[in-house]
Amino acid sequence: MSNLADEQKTALKVAFPGTIPVMTGYVFLGMAFGILLNAKGYGIGWALLMSIFIYAGSMQYVAISLLAAAFNPIAAFIMTLMVNARHLFYGLSMLDKFKNTGKLKPYLIFGLTDETFSVLCGKEPSEDISKPWYMFWVTLLDQIYWVAGSAVGSLLGTVISFNTKGLDFVLTALFVVIFVGQWQETDNHLPAVVGVAVTLLCRIIFGSSSFLIPAMLGILVCLSLAQKQMRGRDSL
Repeated sequence: MSNLADEQKTALKVAFPGTIPVMTGYVFLGMAFGILLNAKGYGIGWALLMSIFIYAGSMQYVAISLLAAAFNPIAAFIMTLMVNARHLFYGLSMLDKFKNTGKLKPYLIFGLTDETFSVLCGKEPSEDISKPWYMFWVTLLDQIYWVAGSAVGSLLGTVISFNTKGLDFVLTALFVVIFVGQWQETDNHLPAVVGVAVTLLCRIIFGSSSFLIPAMLGILVCLSLAQKQMRGRDSL
C-alpha cells in the first residue's frame, strides 16, 4: 500500500507543474462560465453539477443558451455532437496512451479535454514515473481547476453585477494561447499549418455553423497522408 501511495505522490509532483498553464486558463474560463450561468438565473449548484458531470468546456457555454431556450432535445443533441465532435479524433489518438491504465481508464476518457490532451501529448513522464497515475493527475487537476473556477464565478455573480458581454470569448483566447505555446515548443509546424489551413478552407466552404466536422475530417486525412509519406521517406 505504501509503495502505491508513494507512486501516486511522485506522479502528482511531476504532473502538477505541467498543468499550471491550464490552471491559469481554466480558473478564469470557469469563472466566466459561472458568471454567465448565474446571469441566466442558475446558481452555484447548477455550476458545480455541470462542471463535474458534463465537464465539456465550450459545450457548457453553449448549454447556457440551451437552458434559457425552449426545450428541444433533438437540436440539443445535434449541437452537442457538432461542438464535441473533435473528441472523437482525440480519443482515437489516445488509444495507445490509455492502454494498461486499468481502473483509471474510464475517468481518463471522461476527463479528456482540449487542454488535457495537449498536456498529455506534449510531455512524457520519465520511465520511473507511473504513466497511468501521471495521466490521471493531469486530468483530475485540470477538472479541479475548472470546477473551482465555476464555483467562484457563480458566487461572484451573486454579489457583483457584471456586464457579461464578450465573456464567452475567453475560451477562444485560451485556444490561441495553447496554439502559440505549442508552436514555440515544437520544431515541426506542419500539423499546426495543416490545421489552420484546412479549418479556414472548410469555414469558407461550409460556413460558420457547419465547418467543424468537415474540418476535423480534413485535418485527420491530411495528417494521416503526411505521416505515411514521412514514413515512406524514412524507409528509403
